[in-house]
Amino acid sequence: MRKIKVNLGLRSYDIIIGRGIFNKLGLELLKLNLGRDAYIITNSLVKNKYGAILRKELLKSGFNLHFKVVPDSEKSKSLETVSSVIKDLARFDQMRKVFIIAFGGGVVGDLAGFVASVYKRGVRYVQIPTTLLAQVDSSIGGKTAVDLDLGKNLVGAFYQPSFVFSEINFLKSLDKGQLSSGLAEVIKYAVIKDSRLFSFLENKYKHLLKGNPEALERIVIASSSIKAEIVAQDEKEVLGLRTILNFGHTIGHAIETACGYKGYNHGQAVSLGMIVAADLSRLLKLIDARLVSRIRDLTRLYGLPIKLKGVSTQKIIQAYWRDKKFTGKQNKLVLICGIAKPKIVRNVPLSLIKEAIKKITDFVNY
Repeated sequence: MRKIKVNLGLRSYDIIIGRGIFNKLGLELLKLNLGRDAYIITNSLVKNKYGAILRKELLKSGFNLHFKVVPDSEKSKSLETVSSVIKDLARFDQMRKVFIIAFGGGVVGDLAGFVASVYKRGVRYVQIPTTLLAQVDSSIGGKTAVDLDLGKNLVGAFYQPSFVFSEINFLKSLDKGQLSSGLAEVIKYAVIKDSRLFSFLENKYKHLLKGNPEALERIVIASSSIKAEIVAQDEKEVLGLRTILNFGHTIGHAIETACGYKGYNHGQAVSLGMIVAADLSRLLKLIDARLVSRIRDLTRLYGLPIKLKGVSTQKIIQAYWRDKKFTGKQNKLVLICGIAKPKIVRNVPLSLIKEAIKKITDFVNY
């Protein structure tokens, strides 16, 4: 079992990672003195697969518990769902000391974290991520949010969990599409921060796509360590250090919005966003075409899309223009000068952004 500390002073917490560690969950929860009443937000798929073992561990350690099941889709990240969950939580939380458990993937984690941040002006919560994407990225760092029709994650807060518990064995049940979606985030970490991780991804793609537990544990530890370090330096993205975690996400979020959150999941959209960001870096003469190809080829190895179908460049640009990363009319994009050499660039010409997006809708070789 590996513990990684997210060092945030009074808001510090541990990320616990390992294989076959779920029987230690109750003890770890008791150490935190969260209370004895666990309100578990999850979806039906996770509850059906793992709800019984979670119930067993919590009851064994003396906790009361209540499951709240939400739909397994991006549509759960809505103000309507928030309202429904809070009403149910308030009914459960009578004469109790309640804490929230986010038990699922990124959607559940974002929703549960946001509910925890606003209910009674904040109650404690923990993340038990069950997907690769959530274990390596979304469960860590305290970004919580829900969507509006106009854009993704427009209503949210920074609100840190009390700990993150990543059981690698949960990843055994993921199909290749879910693994690929999470691996897009791992590729992001490699591109912005870790050239050795990038090489590992190039060399061990067969092991990872087959769900090899040792390889998966290594990338979860590597990615979690990178994010913990960056979040500790710039928790609320005021210094610009945390912004590098948005590599591929600005255009990726615009793709998700333009597609109506259908057709492309988060990892697939981020993969396309990384290709666009790499090509923009080339157009601005920060990198050469060979590195763009290397990044594009790595995403393709993991079954991630390199072309976008069924949505126009103009629709993506419209969604991009509403992105929360804008300040007035100034845009801000995370680009690269090489592997592990991110660069934040402001006021990238719209003509270049359009050119790079058109490449993924009608890809041509350099």
